[in-house]
Amino acid sequence: MGKVWVLFVMFLAAGCTMTVNGTPVDNSPGGGSTTNPSGNSGVVTNVVDGDTIDVNINGTVYRVRYIGMNTPESDEVCYQEATAANAALVEGKTVTLVKDTSETDRFDRLLRYVYVGDVFVNARLVQDGYAEVVSYPPDTAQFEYFKSLEIAATSAGLGCHPTGIFNDGRFDR
Repeated sequence: MGKVWVLFVMFLAAGCTMTVNGTPVDNSPGGGSTTNPSGNSGVVTNVVDGDTIDVNINGTVYRVRYIGMNTPESDEVCYQEATAANAALVEGKTVTLVKDTSETDRFDRLLRYVYVGDVFVNARLVQDGYAEVVSYPPDTAQFEYFKSLEIAATSAGLGCHPTGIFNDGRFDR
């Protein structure tokens, strides 16, 4: 039954198309692709952890927090794995940063959806089980899509899920 559920969720997600700031997003489960997202481009200069990076945009370095998901903190199980997964996707690469609604969070980090080429990084980290989905209104354009990816990752026991770190949408502490 578990494999059937995963396939069903993946089938549903494959047919969904969303828009972020007027940009169509192809929510394919195979990698979270997008069609030419509009946003700022820059080069990742530092991977802080699984959901935060530093990006050089036109000579200024900005701290960027990924929208719609959360990864383990440095004192939590699976921190190293989530950080490594993020680094493998973005370290030293040119990224496109797409805004949802808010510009920054309370720590003055840019809040963005992050893309490397056609790879939707936020979605990939959820899909691979290294991030849990979190709704931070008003930045919720991808929430339902991310939730479908999280259900599939949980069912498949991917990433941090086998460690038991994710429990009902929260980290075990």
